[in-house]
Amino acid sequence: MIQPQEIDDLTLAFPASVTSLMPDKAIIPEEIIRGSSKWSRVTSDWFFCGLHGAKWKPREGIDTKKALRHVGAILGSWEPKHEDKEAAVAYLLSEWFEDVSYTKGKP
Repeated sequence: MIQPQEIDDLTLAFPASVTSLMPDKAIIPEEIIRGSSKWSRVTSDWFFCGLHGAKWKPREGIDTKKALRHVGAILGSWEPKHEDKEAAVAYLLSEWFEDVSYTKGKP
């Protein structure tokens, strides 16, 4: 399993080069690439609307704050194509979290 990396405040605020934070597209399941998984919906909601009151249930050994900073840097970057970063974030969320509950914000 890919482990979350430490993301400093500057990188989180101005994520430039994030491809090193993203998994190889070849390991991402087709369901996630097509955008039809639970984690794809979470990623889309987060990007377009925001997640209010999110309660994350991390998998064993995963630091929630570290994982969310990692995927937040990917989501905030202009570097990768949008569909590639959505697939990467959805895949990483599926690897690092068992579940999440939240209220979707307004677009």
